Amino acid sequence: MLVLGLETSCDETGVALYDSERGLLADALFSQIDLHRVYGGVVPELASRDHVKRMLPLIRQVLDEAGKQASDIDALAYTAGPGLVGALLVGASCAQALAFAWGVPAVGVHHMEGHLLAPMLEEQPPAFPFVALLVSGGHTQLVRVDGIGQYQLLGESLDDAAGEAFDKTAKLMGLNYPGGPEIAKLAEQGTPGRFAFPRPMTDRPGLDFSFSGLKTFALNTWQQCRDSGDDLDQARRDIALAFQQAVVETLTIKCKRALKQSGLNSLVIAGGVSANKALREHLERMLGEMKGKVFYARPRFCTDNGAMIAYAGCQRLLAGQHEDLAIKVQARWPMESLPAI
Repeated sequence: MLVLGLETSCDETGVALYDSERGLLADALFSQIDLHRVYGGVVPELASRDHVKRMLPLIRQVLDEAGKQASDIDALAYTAGPGLVGALLVGASCAQALAFAWGVPAVGVHHMEGHLLAPMLEEQPPAFPFVALLVSGGHTQLVRVDGIGQYQLLGESLDDAAGEAFDKTAKLMGLNYPGGPEIAKLAEQGTPGRFAFPRPMTDRPGLDFSFSGLKTFALNTWQQCRDSGDDLDQARRDIALAFQQAVVETLTIKCKRALKQSGLNSLVIAGGVSANKALREHLERMLGEMKGKVFYARPRFCTDNGAMIAYAGCQRLLAGQHEDLAIKVQARWPMESLPAI
């Protein structure tokens, strides 16, 4: 089965072709970072309009790269949520229109399920069951995964997700959007031990997260540096290092708890923050001590992309799932409500 996947949940337009027998044939991505950077964050209306502008050219590009034509497509998959409603509607309406015109089925894909399954695109994919740490945009979740659609939520962020905390901390120090890569870059030049940030909610049982207080701690530290006349360039580096260490160690502690609680020793990390080198190093070290293994997608498939949507959609299409012609998207959508296949 040859599936065309469309991703438009936020500020990246992704298109990919996935073959159920040959794997990923082609993919293309357009990032709107430069468009939104001047505003310090994503502007939903601008995001939606840019998806409209980019979608068809990217589809043509992917078809050309794969040497395929519209008549070769067996089905379409699109992100149906969660995400920005206006942005989601672009991908959903385009996919449904093409499916109707080409006489093929279409299926709406859960954005976070796409991230969770992205490591399946690698040469050595994880085997079920495993624990997944999903750290993407506004989501930080720990999930037990027994199969596609067999999800048990173990813990989640009670306020700011890790990615949000990275972006907001970067913004308060005057760094460019998106903040995660900026923080990671500065952290490499930070002075170890200058600042000691808390590891929120690690002093009590449970698998939930809270990063709002960590962001406030960073703000107070930054203001103290400004008031005392410190070298602000170096202060940024040192705060970035302390902040990143706190987030990474908090995530690592909770992942270890989740693995022990589940009796599993395989961990998948997925989503934009999973590309963070420090996080990968900590989790690999921890899984090594537990005689387990950590799995993740290559960096370009950690952020939003069409390949993960094409793959996830293909699995559900092969199981006989598809949508009617109605264009339906969901800003919020609990992943554990998905049907198992």
